[in-house]
Amino acid sequence: MKMLSSTGLIAALSFGALGALPTSVSAQDLELRLGPDGVRPVIRDRDREYRRGCSPGEARAAARDEGFRRPEVIRVTDRSVTVEGMTRNGRDRIRFANRPGCPEI
Repeated sequence: MKMLSSTGLIAALSFGALGALPTSVSAQDLELRLGPDGVRPVIRDRDREYRRGCSPGEARAAARDEGFRRPEVIRVTDRSVTVEGMTRNGRDRIRFANRPGCPEI
């Protein structure tokens, strides 16, 4: 009888310890927004946030800020966006990193 009660006590403690192990929380992708319609859950798309970079329109605007006239995006890769246009010295190219804010390379 003593062995049976010891086994039961060990099993109960083991199951209790399993509950204390850290687990990953998947609710971090859930956002609750309050508005005129009340509370509504919004599931965030993490891939879209991380993949966002320098869009062709942003690259053209950044090239215009650098003095290019009639800028055209001629190449887009995972790492850079290349824009070609006219400057005071003729046709020229400029490259921007494919990151938010379009930093010049």
